[in-house]
Amino acid sequence: MTDSTHKDLFSRIYSKSKLKQEVYKNTSESFEVLNNVLQNIESNYNKSTENLEKSSDLSFELKQNGKFELEVKFGGDILLFMMHTNIFEFPRKHSVMQTSYIKEDSNRSYCGVIYIYNFLADSFKYNRVNDLGYLIGRIFINNEKHYFVEGKKELGFIYNNFGNNVINSKSMEEIATAAIDYTLNFDLLCPPYETQKEISVNLIKNTLDTISIKTGKRIGFKFQADNDNIESGN
Repeated sequence: MTDSTHKDLFSRIYSKSKLKQEVYKNTSESFEVLNNVLQNIESNYNKSTENLEKSSDLSFELKQNGKFELEVKFGGDILLFMMHTNIFEFPRKHSVMQTSYIKEDSNRSYCGVIYIYNFLADSFKYNRVNDLGYLIGRIFINNEKHYFVEGKKELGFIYNNFGNNVINSKSMEEIATAAIDYTLNFDLLCPPYETQKEISVNLIKNTLDTISIKTGKRIGFKFQADNDNIESGN
């Protein structure tokens, strides 16, 4: 390689590294904003129910499991908000890549991700390791702190105006509230009879807290992702 080739290579290494560090910083700061938002929701819940019957099953509890995971427990459900430590670029065929916002500056397509998962609280309480959780949304945040949310159509919160949406306390509160509301309405359905008509002696002989019968909100039902167009905001 010539010196000029090295210079170009080193310049690109530096630029890409700086971009990813900026995206990571924005995502990390946004995750801390989310933590503060959830703390406020927890506090407001406790204030609004202070004169009502209290028990662990009626509480709204926030717990931080390390630097990259927030756990919210309420109404028999658990929401896990998990920040990925890596930075991602969208596939070329993803609808966000067709927006004028990305076409104007391809660096905007690099994003950090916060995942939102829903689990049954009993799955953790009774160590039912075969139970299923569901990815109900993903928050993508780029180097300009613009964001959009991918999620189930049933969620009711597909914030897909990437060019205009900027992550802040207000927008994060809207996302968190919508995720909680969706989870509250995403009820556990009785599985179809055909999926549970046979059971082994081994399963029956296990105790309830270690039983291996798979439990999830939509066992036996198709639960497919919905494709939504991403708006450019321009």
